Amino acid sequence: MSAQIIDGKAIAAEVRQGIKERVEQRIAEGRRAPGLAVVLVGSDPASQVYVGSKRRGCKECGILSLAHDLSADTSQEKLLSIIDELNADPTVDGILVQLPVPEHIDEEAVIERIAPGKDVDGFHPYNIGRLTIQMPTLHPCTPRGVMTMLAHTGVNLEGLDAVIVGASNIVGRPMTLELLNARCTVTVCHSRTKNLEEKVRGADLVVVGVGRPEMVKGDWIKEGAIVIDVGINRLESGKLVGDVEFESAKERAGWITPVPGGVGPMTVATLLQNTLDAAERRDD
Repeated sequence: MSAQIIDGKAIAAEVRQGIKERVEQRIAEGRRAPGLAVVLVGSDPASQVYVGSKRRGCKECGILSLAHDLSADTSQEKLLSIIDELNADPTVDGILVQLPVPEHIDEEAVIERIAPGKDVDGFHPYNIGRLTIQMPTLHPCTPRGVMTMLAHTGVNLEGLDAVIVGASNIVGRPMTLELLNARCTVTVCHSRTKNLEEKVRGADLVVVGVGRPEMVKGDWIKEGAIVIDVGINRLESGKLVGDVEFESAKERAGWITPVPGGVGPMTVATLLQNTLDAAERRDD
C-alpha cells in the first residue's frame, strides 16, 4: 500500500481563502480589518524568512500587517515597552514576537507580557491553561494546524492510540492536549523515553516534532497509521527532510504529511486564523 498524502499546502490555501472571505465580509459590514503586529528582533535568516511569509499571508487575506523590525541589541526593557504599546493599540488584534529572541532577552517574560487575547501564537500560560481544561480560546498555531489537517482525512480520532515524539512547549505539549481533547489515548515520548521504536510501532497516529532528520524509521510505522511530520531539516546536500523517513513510511502509513508542503504552510495559515478569531472575539 502507499499512503494518502495530506497536502498541507492545499489545505492552507483553503483556510486562507476562508479567512479572506470572512475579512471581506467584516469590511462590508462596516467593521475594520483585523490587525497583526509582527515583531522581529535581530536579523536571523530563518526568522526573516518566517516573518516574510507571515506578512505576505496578511496581505493576501486582507489583514493589516504592522511591522516592528528591531536591532539585535534592542534591550528587553525596550521590547517589553513596545509590547505594552501594542497591547493598548485598538487596531492590533494579534501580537507575534518571532522566536527565538537574542540571548539577553528572557523569552518567557516576552511571552507573558503579551495580552492573552492578542496572543495569536497561543503560547501564553493563560491560553495553554484554557486548552488544558478544555476551554480553549487561542490555540497554539502548529497543533491547531495539525488538527485541521487531521479533520481533512475524515478519520474519526476518538479512541486512537496516539504517540507524540517530542515534548516542546511549541508542539509536543499542546499537541498532547489537542489530541486528549479529541478523545485519543496519548503517549508522549522525549529524549529519555525507553523503547521509542516499540511505542511508535503500536501507534494509530504518530506526530513527530524533534528536529532530527529522519529519526523515526519507516519500518516503525504501523500499517495504516496516520503520520504527521512536524520536523523540517536541511541536509548537507541542501535537501529538506522531516523527522520521519518519508519514502519508507509512506509504504506503510494510511495517511502521511510530506516535508516540505505538509505542516509548515498550516502553521502560517493558522496564525492568520487566530488573528481573525481574536478580532471577532474582541468585537463580541
